[in-house]
Amino acid sequence: MTTSVDDGATGRHALGDAAAREMKQRLEGERRRRASQLGVLEQSVEQVSVEQTEEADYARMENLRQSLTEIDSALRRLEEGTYGRCEGCAQPIPAGRLEILPYVRFCVKCQGKRNRTGR
Repeated sequence: MTTSVDDGATGRHALGDAAAREMKQRLEGERRRRASQLGVLEQSVEQVSVEQTEEADYARMENLRQSLTEIDSALRRLEEGTYGRCEGCAQPIPAGRLEILPYVRFCVKCQGKRNRTGR
């Protein structure tokens, strides 16, 4: 899959029409799956007492909510034409990284910096 094309004229990272449609479908599919997982987990937690609910269930729900936020942000960047550009250094994010984590906002180097500084 061709995930990106650098548009040097505007300084924005744009996808070709076909790649943008494919990525949008992929992100929307991922969003549906995660939202469904969250719904099932929330229902199961509601059906048991607080004492019976595992701490891991709460952590998983929070992780799913965070993933949904990241996916929504990626869809917004896709619409704005900035998808695939690192928010740290403004360089294109490698296609392989986007293939693995289609909603990622940072290249590996900038993500490492953020992880070290706790941001």
